[in-house]
Amino acid sequence: MGKTSDLTAVQKTIIDTLHKEGKTQKVIAKEAGCSQSSVSKHINRQAKGRKKCGRKKCTSSRDNRTLQRIVTTNPFKNVGEIHKEWTAAGVSASRTTTRRLMKDMGFRCRIPCVKPLLNMKQRKKRLAWAKDKKDWTDAEWSKVMFSDESKFCISFGNQGPRVWRKSGEAQNPRCMRSSVKFPPSVMVWGAMSSAGVGPLCFLRSRVNAAVYQEVLEHFMLPAADQLYGDADFTFQQDLAPAHSAKTTSTWFKDHGIPVLDWPANSPDLNPIENLWGIVKRRMQYARPNNAEELKTTIRATWALITPEQCHRLIESMPRRITAVIEAKGAPTKY
Repeated sequence: MGKTSDLTAVQKTIIDTLHKEGKTQKVIAKEAGCSQSSVSKHINRQAKGRKKCGRKKCTSSRDNRTLQRIVTTNPFKNVGEIHKEWTAAGVSASRTTTRRLMKDMGFRCRIPCVKPLLNMKQRKKRLAWAKDKKDWTDAEWSKVMFSDESKFCISFGNQGPRVWRKSGEAQNPRCMRSSVKFPPSVMVWGAMSSAGVGPLCFLRSRVNAAVYQEVLEHFMLPAADQLYGDADFTFQQDLAPAHSAKTTSTWFKDHGIPVLDWPANSPDLNPIENLWGIVKRRMQYARPNNAEELKTTIRATWALITPEQCHRLIESMPRRITAVIEAKGAPTKY
């Protein structure tokens, strides 16, 4: 151990402590478990102060603050655009330096999360809704039947599996994924509660008020019987035009079913959105060839959803509400 760079952090601490106590280098070396020369070099190095080594930085702290301001102001610019704007401010640095400094500052290039656009009025209503529901218990949320529509396509974009291939096999049919210009798709309506999921409804046409009321009659009511029996429940739906139509409101009143008030553009508050995500992730390795095979796959995957999964999602409602309050009505991570 002739070099101070060979000393561990613990040894350096012991040397510094014993040196301050006035111990001799021989005693220090014995206690630290290193050579006396290592102790001497470390003490002398600490006394003189370590000389700076390496290449001199080409940018100042002010230049770095300018770079951070540029990235923060418009995080959607690419490295080339950021570098161009930075050098236009009088900084002399390469594009590689720009990228490296951005990385040192903690910036990483990622796919942005997509969230609904919320105006201030909608944010205030979300915040007010969250504050009104913040004291709801798990028992109260378990009485809510959550519902939603979701679109399923045969092509799942980039969510499919990656491929292991060798160099030159990019065009090998065995290593390729097929795509179609207009992939068949189906629109599905579903409902869930903490007790599990209800039957699915595949929508054949555009959902207007009349079509939606048929879905409620033939699928929502059976789902309520299945999930709640004779117990009372509250139905949740978003503010789609067919849902908020006057005739739909009349339908609920005629059937004596209370509807949960719901803020606009708030899929992050609806746990069934996460359930759709679970279904689609489980289907990402399936490759149905047509709409009928797609429906069969969706039914089979939906049937695998357990009541425990639904219960865990419903239990997240207090956390979702807290997140909305902390975000002052803005979109959350859910």
